[in-house]
Amino acid sequence: MKSSDFRLLDKIFEMESGYVLDFSNQTFHELFSQEVGADIYSPSYEADGTSKAKRLRFFLRHAPPPQILKSLLALWQYRENMLSIDDKEDPFPKLRPQFAKLIERLGGRLPIGQDSQTTEEIQTIDNSVADKLITNLISLTSLEPRKRGYAFESFLRSMFDLNGLSARASFRLVGEQIDGSFTMDGETYLLEAKWENKPIGVADLHNFEGKIGEKAAWSRGLFVSNSGFSKDGLTAFGKGKRIVCMDGFDISEMLRLRLPFTQIMQRKVRYAAETGIYYAPVRDLF
Repeated sequence: MKSSDFRLLDKIFEMESGYVLDFSNQTFHELFSQEVGADIYSPSYEADGTSKAKRLRFFLRHAPPPQILKSLLALWQYRENMLSIDDKEDPFPKLRPQFAKLIERLGGRLPIGQDSQTTEEIQTIDNSVADKLITNLISLTSLEPRKRGYAFESFLRSMFDLNGLSARASFRLVGEQIDGSFTMDGETYLLEAKWENKPIGVADLHNFEGKIGEKAAWSRGLFVSNSGFSKDGLTAFGKGKRIVCMDGFDISEMLRLRLPFTQIMQRKVRYAAETGIYYAPVRDLF
């Protein structure tokens, strides 16, 4: 890597105090171990110092190119996810194309949703369909909590049906409740839907992942939380899951932009497959 590449990374990753190097030593170790296959706390990376920034710089100068590429993509994805969770604007938006070129020189590419060069056609739904869904969604706010939960499941099922999916109402198995299911692109998705007064935490995420894990190996899951997901919960939940997440703002943006649910899901699923990050806001994917 050239000196100009390191100057670019200094700005993008905000080396000393930004998202990338502001996590714990344990998280930093786990990210490199799981995503890169390297022990970043090995003495071999301490030649220039023991701080995370100095270890990272030494690693990027001396590691094999495939590991350098993996580390940059992992750090970028971590940073992008934290910006999304905190609902913050990118402080260096003009540097993204430069970073994309650096990744391309190393033989990779940024995941969909982060690469402005994507040429995928964006579809739209009929205004009358979107207006009907918006009206139905707004009407839920006046219901008492218990009725609202069931009505929210019904709203989602109608949204699936309007998108041509084979939706199924909630059903009960021995010891557990499934809020519904639908089929998209030949894949079956189980649904978890919650409308609560606070963001969903890691316990509910693990509980739903456990339900998915007990089904057929090809089962997937969609967790819809109108109140969103807590930052700590998303971080603690980890990666490598078979679910994707959607919040109330995602639904509002989908209807406001007249986007079909199927295209939202396709981008969320592809992003999760490419990055291991199961929650990506609609505003970042479109």
